[in-house]
Amino acid sequence: MIILKENHTFDNYFGTFPGANGARLPRSPNPPARDHPHTHAAWLARQTTAAREQFIEPDIPAYFSYARKFCLCDNYYTDVAGPSTPNHLMLLCADSPIIDNPSRRTPQTIKIDASLPKSLEQSRLTWRSYGGYAIDYLHGVNPKWKLASDQFRVDATAGQLPEVSWVYAPLEFDEHPPYSNPQGVRMGNVTKGMQWSVDQINAIVRGGLWPDVAVFLTWDDWGGWYDHVEPPAVEVWHGNGAHPGYLGSQFRYGPRVGCIVLGPYARNGYISKVLHSHVSLLKFCEANFGLATLNQRDARADDMSDCFDFGKSPAPPPPAVP
Repeated sequence: MIILKENHTFDNYFGTFPGANGARLPRSPNPPARDHPHTHAAWLARQTTAAREQFIEPDIPAYFSYARKFCLCDNYYTDVAGPSTPNHLMLLCADSPIIDNPSRRTPQTIKIDASLPKSLEQSRLTWRSYGGYAIDYLHGVNPKWKLASDQFRVDATAGQLPEVSWVYAPLEFDEHPPYSNPQGVRMGNVTKGMQWSVDQINAIVRGGLWPDVAVFLTWDDWGGWYDHVEPPAVEVWHGNGAHPGYLGSQFRYGPRVGCIVLGPYARNGYISKVLHSHVSLLKFCEANFGLATLNQRDARADDMSDCFDFGKSPAPPPPAVP
């Protein structure tokens, strides 16, 4: 299960986590005052424009609890130095033809052929996208497996989840800082967003799925927040007919974000220092289900294996948080 939340760097959420490579910053109000620019252009100017604030354990206590009990990655990066959509695509395809979010009319013109959902279908394995929109960019996958976000708790509680699930929160609970949204939904309270994540994990436990699950809880992009670790430069933007002004600038990696790994065989109280990224989660699924890689990005990616110990006694689930 890949639970994907919105717009927070590692320092912004876990900068004060004991033993992690974090930086202490002024505390952010909850919800934050505004949505900070987080396009690729904003990332290029990040040293002077990024918001240097953070949340602390009383804001997101369950996340700190999960990180203490299971595994927290403090060397985990987004795959695109930009906003949400290209990073959502990396989690599905290890590829993105865009470096910034597209216009609303662009989804009809972008179709990516190779993807993990397609590989799963071809191997007679199951998947679902609970919420989210990035599935619309994929070619050759069954659109009926794009379901409402709320359906995940229903399926999990019934013990009926597919081999791979991508889980996205509704606007009110996705932890995205406030912005003008056409639905008029109040956004940005990170504690409410955290509780939504807890509710999904509680549903997995109630459905009896804990013995067989690996849960990855991560954040899609940096959201315009500061992080003190510079992401390694492994790939530049070649244009692809889009965003010509960025030609030659850093494409991968983008800023660090948090990633918590939960499950009966996740290492207990472990902080992973191995370089991971969103594509590593895709690679984990490929390795786990014996699937071929899609391109050079996932072929070269780490598969998150250091976060697990399959020789240990399985850990009990976390206590349900009301």
